[in-house]
Amino acid sequence: MEKKQLIIDYCRRFRLSGIANGLDPVITEAETEQMSYLDYTVKFLSTEATHREARDLERRTKAARLPMSHELDHYDYTVDNGLSKTQLNQLRELNWIEQLFNIVLMGPSGTGKTFIAAGLCNDAIRHGHKAYFRTMDDISQMLKMKDITRSATADYKRLSKAHLIVIDDIMMFPLEKGTAVSLFNFINKLYERTSFIITTNKAPAQWAQMLDDEVLASALLDRLLYRCEVINLSGMGYRMKNRKTIFSK
Repeated sequence: MEKKQLIIDYCRRFRLSGIANGLDPVITEAETEQMSYLDYTVKFLSTEATHREARDLERRTKAARLPMSHELDHYDYTVDNGLSKTQLNQLRELNWIEQLFNIVLMGPSGTGKTFIAAGLCNDAIRHGHKAYFRTMDDISQMLKMKDITRSATADYKRLSKAHLIVIDDIMMFPLEKGTAVSLFNFINKLYERTSFIITTNKAPAQWAQMLDDEVLASALLDRLLYRCEVINLSGMGYRMKNRKTIFSK
């Protein structure tokens, strides 16, 4: 018992909380299986590695700020929105992130843009990528406040090192000139370093109206569309088709 406590004390001293918390089952398995010293050491360290990987995944998932619905394993393939199962599965392979491609999901409200974007972001996180989900309003506020508040500064630095950034509902509303310029500078800074998933209900031709600046819109689109897959989603809005009711049928 004294030796076991000594091991736990050493683990806590060296911040090996995975081993400290999971020591009992490791010892039991070692005694039952009559492990060699080498096998026991491997088991010992793998317990800590598994613990750290789980904590890292939890931390990165929290930082991503995913919406509640983000699990593509639950995707409803019966919904006809123009994206086939084969195409979605190919997107889920995430090769396009390694190739620094962008994805633009374009279509009316309720066609699954946000869910697909969040799901791909979640897949990227689980594959070890630094991936983040932000709405256009989140990005606007961050860019306005990054030199003022610590939280905005920290988020800006975090996103500047991202492998993937989702910007949800871009160009839903007109942007102020200062915000539009800051958005361009932000995307330009990450150009060919970070992949983006953009969801929008506006065609590229309408972006100039939202920005009230054709030159700026062209420059922004040039950065996003250079290496990009544009996916047009259509059909009846999923939320309207499957809306909830308080009345009995």
